[in-house]
Amino acid sequence: MMQRIDLRGGLPARAELLRLMPRAAGDVSHAVDAARELVEDVRHRGAAALHDQAERFDGGAPATVRVPAAEIAAAVAGLTPELREALDEAIRRVRAASAAQIPAAAVTTLADGAEVHQRWQPMRRVGLYVPGGKAVYPSSVVMNVVAAQVAGVASIALVSPPQRDHGGAVHPTILAAAGLLGVDEVYAMGGAGAVGALAYGVAEIDLEPVDLVTGPGNNYVAAAKRLVRGVVGIDSEAGATEILVIADDTADAGFVAADLISQAEHDEQAGSVLVTTSAAFADAVEAAIPERTAVLGTATRLQTALDGPQSAIVLVDSLTDAATVSNAYGPEHLEIQTVDDDAVLSEIDAAGAVFVGPHTPVSLGDYLAGSNHVLPTGGQARFGSGLSASTFLRPQQIVRYTPEALAEVAPHIVALSTEEQLPAHGAAVTERTNR
Repeated sequence: MMQRIDLRGGLPARAELLRLMPRAAGDVSHAVDAARELVEDVRHRGAAALHDQAERFDGGAPATVRVPAAEIAAAVAGLTPELREALDEAIRRVRAASAAQIPAAAVTTLADGAEVHQRWQPMRRVGLYVPGGKAVYPSSVVMNVVAAQVAGVASIALVSPPQRDHGGAVHPTILAAAGLLGVDEVYAMGGAGAVGALAYGVAEIDLEPVDLVTGPGNNYVAAAKRLVRGVVGIDSEAGATEILVIADDTADAGFVAADLISQAEHDEQAGSVLVTTSAAFADAVEAAIPERTAVLGTATRLQTALDGPQSAIVLVDSLTDAATVSNAYGPEHLEIQTVDDDAVLSEIDAAGAVFVGPHTPVSLGDYLAGSNHVLPTGGQARFGSGLSASTFLRPQQIVRYTPEALAEVAPHIVALSTEEQLPAHGAAVTERTNR
Protein backbone atom coordinates (compact mmCIF):
# COMPACT_ATOMS: atom_id res chain seq x y z
CA MET A 1 0.00 0.00 0.00
CA MET A 2 1.51 3.33 -1.04
CA GLN A 3 1.56 6.00 1.63
CA ARG A 4 -0.70 9.02 1.13
CA ILE A 5 0.19 12.63 1.78
CA ASP A 6 -2.86 14.90 1.89
CA LEU A 7 -1.99 18.50 1.03
CA ARG A 8 -5.51 19.62 0.29
CA GLY A 9 -6.68 22.76 2.03
CA GLY A 10 -3.55 24.76 1.19
CA LEU A 11 0.09 23.94 0.69
CA PRO A 12 2.51 24.49 3.58
CA ALA A 13 5.47 26.87 3.38
CA ARG A 14 8.28 25.71 1.11
CA ALA A 15 10.55 24.55 3.93
CA GLU A 16 7.79 22.33 5.31
CA LEU A 17 6.88 21.13 1.82
CA LEU A 18 10.49 20.07 1.22
CA ARG A 19 10.42 18.15 4.51
CA LEU A 20 7.22 16.34 3.56
CA MET A 21 8.50 15.10 0.21
CA PRO A 22 8.90 11.30 0.09
CA ARG A 23 12.55 10.22 0.04
CA ALA A 24 14.43 6.97 0.51
CA ALA A 25 15.57 6.33 4.08
CA GLY A 26 19.15 5.58 3.04
CA ASP A 27 20.37 8.40 0.81
CA VAL A 28 23.82 9.19 -0.58
CA SER A 29 25.07 10.76 2.65
CA HIS A 30 24.61 7.44 4.48
CA ALA A 31 26.94 5.71 1.99
CA VAL A 32 29.82 8.19 2.13
CA ASP A 33 31.89 6.52 4.87
CA ALA A 34 31.74 3.09 3.24
CA ALA A 35 32.47 4.57 -0.19
CA ARG A 36 35.49 6.48 1.18
CA GLU A 37 37.08 3.21 2.37
CA LEU A 38 36.63 1.61 -1.04
CA VAL A 39 37.91 4.60 -3.00
CA GLU A 40 40.98 4.99 -0.78
CA ASP A 41 41.68 1.26 -0.96
CA VAL A 42 41.81 1.43 -4.76
CA ARG A 43 43.84 4.63 -4.64
CA HIS A 44 46.55 3.00 -2.53
CA ARG A 45 46.42 -0.70 -3.53
CA GLY A 46 45.27 -0.42 -7.13
CA ALA A 47 44.50 -3.66 -8.94
CA ALA A 48 44.70 -5.76 -5.76
CA ALA A 49 41.92 -3.68 -4.21
CA LEU A 50 39.78 -4.02 -7.34
CA HIS A 51 40.25 -7.81 -7.21
CA ASP A 52 39.25 -7.97 -3.54
CA GLN A 53 36.20 -5.74 -4.05
CA ALA A 54 35.02 -7.83 -7.00
CA GLU A 55 35.26 -10.98 -4.88
CA ARG A 56 33.41 -9.26 -2.04
CA PHE A 57 30.61 -7.47 -3.91
CA ASP A 58 30.28 -9.03 -7.36
CA GLY A 59 30.64 -12.70 -6.58
CA GLY A 60 33.97 -13.15 -8.29
CA ALA A 61 36.86 -11.25 -9.82
CA PRO A 62 37.32 -11.11 -13.60
CA ALA A 63 40.14 -13.03 -15.27
CA THR A 64 41.43 -9.69 -16.56
CA VAL A 65 40.15 -6.30 -15.45
CA ARG A 66 40.55 -4.77 -18.90
CA VAL A 67 38.29 -6.54 -21.36
CA PRO A 68 40.16 -7.95 -24.38
CA ALA A 69 39.18 -6.52 -27.76
CA ALA A 70 38.31 -10.00 -29.03
CA GLU A 71 35.73 -10.36 -26.27
CA ILE A 72 34.07 -7.09 -27.30
CA ALA A 73 34.01 -8.16 -30.95
CA ALA A 74 32.50 -11.52 -30.00
CA ALA A 75 29.77 -9.78 -28.03
CA VAL A 76 28.84 -7.66 -31.04
CA ALA A 77 28.75 -10.74 -33.24
CA GLY A 78 26.53 -12.49 -30.70
CA LEU A 79 23.74 -9.89 -30.77
CA THR A 80 20.38 -11.05 -32.07
CA PRO A 81 19.18 -9.12 -35.13
CA GLU A 82 16.32 -7.63 -33.08
CA LEU A 83 18.57 -6.33 -30.32
CA ARG A 84 21.17 -5.04 -32.79
CA GLU A 85 18.46 -3.12 -34.64
CA ALA A 86 17.11 -1.66 -31.40
CA LEU A 87 20.57 -0.52 -30.28
CA ASP A 88 21.37 0.95 -33.68
CA GLU A 89 18.12 2.94 -33.64
CA ALA A 90 18.69 4.14 -30.06
CA ILE A 91 22.20 5.28 -31.03
CA ARG A 92 20.86 7.13 -34.07
CA ARG A 93 18.19 8.97 -32.11
CA VAL A 94 20.38 9.91 -29.16
CA ARG A 95 23.13 11.09 -31.52
CA ALA A 96 20.69 13.33 -33.40
CA ALA A 97 19.25 14.87 -30.23
CA SER A 98 22.69 15.27 -28.64
CA ALA A 99 24.00 17.21 -31.64
CA ALA A 100 21.50 19.96 -30.83
CA GLN A 101 23.14 20.38 -27.40
CA ILE A 102 26.46 21.71 -28.74
CA PRO A 103 26.58 25.47 -28.11
CA ALA A 104 27.66 27.62 -31.02
CA ALA A 105 30.95 29.50 -30.89
CA ALA A 106 30.42 33.26 -30.59
CA VAL A 107 32.41 36.49 -30.83
CA THR A 108 31.41 39.59 -28.87
CA THR A 109 32.85 42.87 -30.15
CA LEU A 110 32.86 45.43 -27.32
CA ALA A 111 34.64 48.20 -29.23
CA ASP A 112 36.96 48.52 -32.22
CA GLY A 113 39.73 45.97 -31.62
CA ALA A 114 38.13 44.62 -28.42
CA GLU A 115 36.84 41.08 -28.77
CA VAL A 116 35.85 38.20 -26.49
CA HIS A 117 35.56 34.83 -28.22
CA GLN A 118 33.45 32.07 -26.64
CA ARG A 119 34.49 28.52 -27.52
CA TRP A 120 33.58 25.11 -26.15
CA GLN A 121 36.43 22.63 -25.68
CA PRO A 122 35.77 18.90 -25.17
CA MET A 123 37.24 17.08 -22.21
CA ARG A 124 40.45 15.24 -23.05
CA ARG A 125 39.52 11.95 -21.35
CA VAL A 126 36.37 10.77 -19.58
CA GLY A 127 35.27 7.74 -17.56
CA LEU A 128 31.76 6.39 -18.07
CA TYR A 129 30.05 4.24 -15.44
CA VAL A 130 27.47 1.68 -16.55
CA PRO A 131 25.60 -0.05 -13.70
CA GLY A 132 25.13 -3.79 -13.32
CA GLY A 133 23.59 -5.94 -10.61
CA LYS A 134 19.81 -6.12 -10.68
CA ALA A 135 19.47 -5.27 -14.37
CA VAL A 136 21.51 -4.91 -17.57
CA TYR A 137 21.87 -1.43 -19.02
CA PRO A 138 23.14 -1.29 -22.62
CA SER A 139 20.96 1.81 -22.88
CA SER A 140 23.27 3.54 -20.37
CA VAL A 141 26.22 2.73 -22.61
CA VAL A 142 24.43 4.52 -25.45
CA MET A 143 23.48 7.54 -23.32
CA ASN A 144 26.98 8.09 -21.92
CA VAL A 145 29.09 7.26 -24.95
CA VAL A 146 27.06 9.03 -27.62
CA ALA A 147 26.94 12.30 -25.66
CA ALA A 148 30.72 12.17 -25.13
CA GLN A 149 31.42 11.33 -28.77
CA VAL A 150 29.16 14.11 -30.07
CA ALA A 151 31.03 16.55 -27.82
CA GLY A 152 34.32 15.47 -29.40
CA VAL A 153 35.90 13.56 -26.50
CA ALA A 154 38.87 11.65 -27.89
CA SER A 155 39.58 9.20 -25.03
CA ILE A 156 36.79 7.19 -23.39
CA ALA A 157 37.12 4.56 -20.67
CA LEU A 158 34.00 2.57 -19.81
CA VAL A 159 33.56 0.58 -16.60
CA SER A 160 30.84 -1.89 -15.61
CA PRO A 161 30.67 -4.43 -12.77
CA PRO A 162 31.79 -8.02 -13.37
CA GLN A 163 28.84 -10.40 -13.43
CA ARG A 164 28.66 -13.59 -11.40
CA ASP A 165 26.47 -15.22 -14.06
CA HIS A 166 29.11 -14.53 -16.69
CA GLY A 167 32.15 -15.82 -14.83
CA GLY A 168 33.28 -12.43 -13.58
CA ALA A 169 33.09 -10.82 -17.02
CA VAL A 170 31.18 -7.72 -18.05
CA HIS A 171 27.72 -8.58 -19.35
CA PRO A 172 28.03 -9.32 -23.08
CA THR A 173 25.23 -6.94 -24.03
CA ILE A 174 27.11 -4.10 -22.33
CA LEU A 175 30.21 -5.08 -24.29
CA ALA A 176 28.23 -5.29 -27.52
CA ALA A 177 26.83 -1.79 -27.08
CA ALA A 178 30.34 -0.49 -26.44
CA GLY A 179 31.61 -2.31 -29.52
CA LEU A 180 28.87 -0.86 -31.74
CA LEU A 181 30.01 2.60 -30.62
CA GLY A 182 33.70 1.91 -31.23
CA VAL A 183 34.70 1.94 -27.54
CA ASP A 184 37.52 -0.55 -26.94
CA GLU A 185 38.71 0.55 -23.48
CA VAL A 186 36.35 -1.34 -21.18
CA TYR A 187 37.04 -2.50 -17.61
CA ALA A 188 35.27 -5.10 -15.49
CA MET A 189 34.90 -3.13 -12.29
CA GLY A 190 32.02 -1.63 -10.39
CA GLY A 191 30.83 0.28 -7.36
CA ALA A 192 32.68 2.97 -5.47
CA GLY A 193 36.04 1.36 -6.20
CA ALA A 194 35.52 1.75 -9.94
CA VAL A 195 34.88 5.46 -9.51
CA GLY A 196 38.09 5.72 -7.49
CA ALA A 197 39.99 3.85 -10.20
CA LEU A 198 38.78 6.27 -12.86
CA ALA A 199 39.63 9.29 -10.76
CA TYR A 200 43.12 8.23 -9.65
CA GLY A 201 44.12 5.71 -12.30
CA VAL A 202 45.50 2.20 -11.80
CA ALA A 203 49.02 1.78 -13.16
CA GLU A 204 49.06 -2.04 -13.09
CA ILE A 205 46.24 -2.24 -15.65
CA ASP A 206 47.35 0.84 -17.64
CA LEU A 207 44.25 2.78 -16.62
CA GLU A 208 45.07 6.47 -16.87
CA PRO A 209 43.12 8.95 -14.71
CA VAL A 210 40.18 10.66 -16.39
CA ASP A 211 39.06 14.28 -16.22
CA LEU A 212 35.33 13.60 -15.77
CA VAL A 213 33.24 10.71 -14.42
CA THR A 214 29.65 10.33 -15.58
CA GLY A 215 26.89 7.76 -15.39
CA PRO A 216 24.21 6.49 -13.02
CA GLY A 217 24.68 4.01 -10.19
CA ASN A 218 23.57 3.12 -6.68
CA ASN A 219 24.09 5.28 -3.60
CA TYR A 220 27.66 4.02 -3.14
CA VAL A 221 28.57 5.04 -6.68
CA ALA A 222 26.96 8.44 -6.09
CA ALA A 223 28.83 8.80 -2.78
CA ALA A 224 32.13 7.94 -4.48
CA LYS A 225 31.47 10.61 -7.10
CA ARG A 226 30.92 13.10 -4.30
CA LEU A 227 34.25 12.10 -2.75
CA VAL A 228 36.32 12.44 -5.95
CA ARG A 229 34.73 15.70 -7.08
CA GLY A 230 37.55 18.22 -7.23
CA VAL A 231 40.04 15.55 -8.25
CA VAL A 232 37.88 15.05 -11.34
CA GLY A 233 34.63 16.52 -12.57
CA ILE A 234 31.36 14.61 -12.22
CA ASP A 235 28.02 14.94 -13.95
CA SER A 236 25.86 14.53 -10.82
CA GLU A 237 25.37 12.26 -7.83
CA ALA A 238 22.78 10.11 -9.57
CA GLY A 239 21.34 7.66 -7.06
CA ALA A 240 18.22 5.47 -7.11
CA THR A 241 15.78 6.34 -9.88
CA GLU A 242 12.48 8.17 -9.34
CA ILE A 243 9.33 9.18 -11.19
CA LEU A 244 6.68 11.75 -10.34
CA VAL A 245 3.41 11.77 -12.26
CA ILE A 246 1.07 14.77 -12.25
CA ALA A 247 -2.38 13.50 -13.24
CA ASP A 248 -6.03 14.43 -12.83
CA ASP A 249 -9.19 12.41 -13.36
CA THR A 250 -8.95 12.77 -17.15
CA ALA A 251 -5.87 10.53 -17.17
CA ASP A 252 -5.86 6.78 -17.74
CA ALA A 253 -5.36 5.05 -14.38
CA GLY A 254 -3.85 2.00 -16.07
CA PHE A 255 -1.25 4.09 -17.88
CA VAL A 256 -0.25 5.87 -14.69
CA ALA A 257 -0.09 2.63 -12.69
CA ALA A 258 2.11 1.04 -15.36
CA ASP A 259 4.48 4.01 -15.31
CA LEU A 260 4.81 4.05 -11.52
CA ILE A 261 5.57 0.32 -11.65
CA SER A 262 8.10 0.68 -14.47
CA GLN A 263 10.45 2.82 -12.42
CA ALA A 264 9.85 0.93 -9.16
CA GLU A 265 11.28 -2.25 -10.69
CA HIS A 266 14.76 -0.71 -11.01
CA ASP A 267 15.62 -0.97 -7.33
CA GLU A 268 14.09 -1.36 -3.87
CA GLN A 269 14.99 2.29 -3.22
CA ALA A 270 13.38 3.60 -6.42
CA GLY A 271 10.79 6.30 -5.83
CA SER A 272 7.33 6.42 -7.47
CA VAL A 273 5.18 9.44 -6.70
CA LEU A 274 1.71 10.34 -7.97
CA VAL A 275 0.46 13.89 -7.44
CA THR A 276 -3.24 14.19 -8.23
CA THR A 277 -6.26 16.42 -7.69
CA SER A 278 -8.61 13.43 -7.42
CA ALA A 279 -8.82 10.95 -4.55
CA ALA A 280 -11.01 8.69 -6.70
CA PHE A 281 -8.34 8.64 -9.41
CA ALA A 282 -5.70 7.85 -6.78
CA ASP A 283 -7.83 4.88 -5.67
CA ALA A 284 -8.16 3.70 -9.28
CA VAL A 285 -4.39 3.86 -9.83
CA GLU A 286 -3.66 1.96 -6.65
CA ALA A 287 -6.26 -0.67 -7.55
CA ALA A 288 -4.63 -1.11 -10.98
CA ILE A 289 -1.20 -1.92 -9.57
CA PRO A 290 -1.61 -5.52 -8.24
CA GLU A 291 -2.85 -7.04 -11.51
CA ARG A 292 0.06 -5.46 -13.39
CA THR A 293 2.74 -6.56 -10.93
CA ALA A 294 1.58 -10.14 -10.38
CA VAL A 295 2.88 -11.31 -13.75
CA LEU A 296 6.29 -9.67 -13.45
CA GLY A 297 9.49 -11.39 -12.36
CA THR A 298 10.46 -8.13 -10.64
CA ALA A 299 7.27 -8.01 -8.54
CA THR A 300 8.91 -8.44 -5.13
CA ARG A 301 11.50 -5.75 -5.76
CA LEU A 302 9.10 -3.22 -7.18
CA GLN A 303 6.50 -3.77 -4.46
CA THR A 304 9.18 -3.05 -1.87
CA ALA A 305 9.88 0.22 -3.66
CA LEU A 306 6.21 1.18 -3.90
CA ASP A 307 5.65 0.44 -0.20
CA GLY A 308 8.78 2.34 0.87
CA PRO A 309 9.05 5.86 2.33
CA GLN A 310 10.33 7.15 -1.03
CA SER A 311 7.00 6.45 -2.79
CA ALA A 312 3.66 8.15 -2.20
CA ILE A 313 0.36 9.39 -3.54
CA VAL A 314 0.03 13.12 -2.89
CA LEU A 315 -3.41 14.75 -2.95
CA VAL A 316 -3.65 18.46 -3.85
CA ASP A 317 -6.41 20.97 -4.58
CA SER A 318 -5.31 22.10 -8.04
CA LEU A 319 -2.90 21.42 -10.89
CA THR A 320 -1.08 24.61 -9.92
CA ASP A 321 -0.50 23.10 -6.49
CA ALA A 322 0.60 19.88 -8.19
CA ALA A 323 3.24 21.81 -10.12
CA THR A 324 4.41 23.48 -6.90
CA VAL A 325 4.77 20.09 -5.21
CA SER A 326 6.66 18.71 -8.20
CA ASN A 327 9.05 21.69 -8.25
CA ALA A 328 9.79 21.15 -4.56
CA TYR A 329 10.43 17.45 -5.16
CA GLY A 330 12.61 18.08 -8.24
CA PRO A 331 11.93 14.71 -9.91
CA GLU A 332 14.39 12.87 -12.10
CA HIS A 333 11.49 11.94 -14.42
CA LEU A 334 8.27 13.96 -14.53
CA GLU A 335 5.18 12.83 -16.41
CA ILE A 336 2.23 15.15 -17.05
CA GLN A 337 -1.13 13.55 -17.90
CA THR A 338 -3.87 16.11 -17.36
CA VAL A 339 -6.71 17.97 -19.05
CA ASP A 340 -4.25 20.74 -20.05
CA ASP A 341 -0.68 19.39 -20.15
CA ASP A 342 0.87 22.55 -21.60
CA ALA A 343 -0.60 24.73 -18.85
CA VAL A 344 0.97 22.47 -16.23
CA LEU A 345 4.25 22.34 -18.13
CA SER A 346 4.43 26.14 -18.12
CA GLU A 347 4.57 26.05 -14.32
CA ILE A 348 7.35 23.44 -14.09
CA ASP A 349 10.88 24.68 -13.41
CA ALA A 350 12.60 21.69 -11.78
CA ALA A 351 12.75 18.29 -13.48
CA GLY A 352 15.46 16.16 -15.03
CA ALA A 353 13.30 15.30 -18.05
CA VAL A 354 9.60 15.94 -18.70
CA PHE A 355 7.31 13.48 -20.51
CA VAL A 356 4.15 15.18 -21.73
CA GLY A 357 0.91 13.41 -22.58
CA PRO A 358 -0.53 9.92 -22.16
CA HIS A 359 1.61 8.38 -24.91
CA THR A 360 4.99 9.61 -23.67
CA PRO A 361 5.96 7.22 -20.85
CA VAL A 362 9.31 7.41 -19.07
CA SER A 363 10.17 4.03 -20.62
CA LEU A 364 10.33 5.82 -23.97
CA GLY A 365 13.00 8.12 -22.56
CA ASP A 366 14.89 5.20 -21.08
CA TYR A 367 15.48 3.79 -24.53
CA LEU A 368 14.30 5.40 -27.76
CA ALA A 369 13.03 8.97 -27.25
CA GLY A 370 16.38 10.43 -28.24
CA SER A 371 16.65 12.26 -24.92
CA ASN A 372 19.32 11.25 -22.40
CA HIS A 373 18.27 9.09 -19.48
CA VAL A 374 21.20 9.94 -17.19
CA LEU A 375 19.42 12.47 -14.99
CA PRO A 376 19.73 14.12 -11.55
CA THR A 377 18.01 12.31 -8.68
CA GLY A 378 17.20 13.01 -5.04
CA GLY A 379 15.93 16.55 -5.69
CA GLN A 380 19.05 17.63 -7.56
CA ALA A 381 16.92 18.63 -10.54
CA ARG A 382 16.18 21.80 -8.56
CA PHE A 383 19.75 22.95 -9.30
CA GLY A 384 21.23 20.43 -11.75
CA SER A 385 20.54 18.99 -15.17
CA GLY A 386 20.79 15.73 -17.03
CA LEU A 387 23.73 14.37 -18.98
CA SER A 388 24.17 15.98 -22.40
CA ALA A 389 26.84 16.68 -24.97
CA SER A 390 27.49 19.98 -23.17
CA THR A 391 28.41 18.02 -20.01
CA PHE A 392 31.61 17.01 -21.79
CA LEU A 393 32.45 20.55 -22.90
CA ARG A 394 34.26 23.38 -21.09
CA PRO A 395 33.39 26.95 -22.03
CA GLN A 396 36.50 29.06 -22.59
CA GLN A 397 36.73 32.80 -23.22
CA ILE A 398 39.45 33.96 -25.59
CA VAL A 399 40.25 37.67 -25.25
CA ARG A 400 41.87 39.74 -28.02
CA TYR A 401 42.56 43.49 -27.63
CA THR A 402 44.55 45.81 -29.90
CA PRO A 403 46.84 48.54 -28.40
CA GLU A 404 44.15 51.14 -29.14
CA ALA A 405 41.39 49.10 -27.50
CA LEU A 406 43.54 48.56 -24.39
CA ALA A 407 44.35 52.28 -24.17
CA GLU A 408 40.64 53.10 -24.26
CA VAL A 409 39.91 51.17 -21.05
CA ALA A 410 43.25 51.75 -19.29
CA PRO A 411 42.00 54.60 -17.03
CA HIS A 412 39.13 52.42 -15.82
CA ILE A 413 41.47 49.53 -15.03
CA VAL A 414 43.80 51.84 -13.08
CA ALA A 415 40.84 53.31 -11.15
CA LEU A 416 39.52 49.90 -10.19
CA SER A 417 42.91 48.42 -9.31
CA THR A 418 43.69 51.46 -7.14
CA GLU A 419 40.40 51.05 -5.29
CA GLU A 420 41.15 47.37 -4.70
CA GLN A 421 44.67 48.21 -3.50
CA LEU A 422 46.23 46.13 -6.26
CA PRO A 423 48.50 48.71 -7.95
CA ALA A 424 50.47 46.12 -9.95
CA HIS A 425 47.29 45.30 -11.86
CA GLY A 426 47.07 48.85 -13.11
CA ALA A 427 50.82 48.99 -13.74
CA ALA A 428 50.60 45.95 -16.03
CA VAL A 429 48.33 48.04 -18.24
CA THR A 430 50.17 51.38 -18.07
CA GLU A 431 53.42 49.54 -18.83
CA ARG A 432 51.91 49.01 -22.27
CA THR A 433 49.96 52.21 -22.84
CA ASN A 434 52.88 54.44 -21.77
CA ARG A 435 54.97 53.02 -24.62
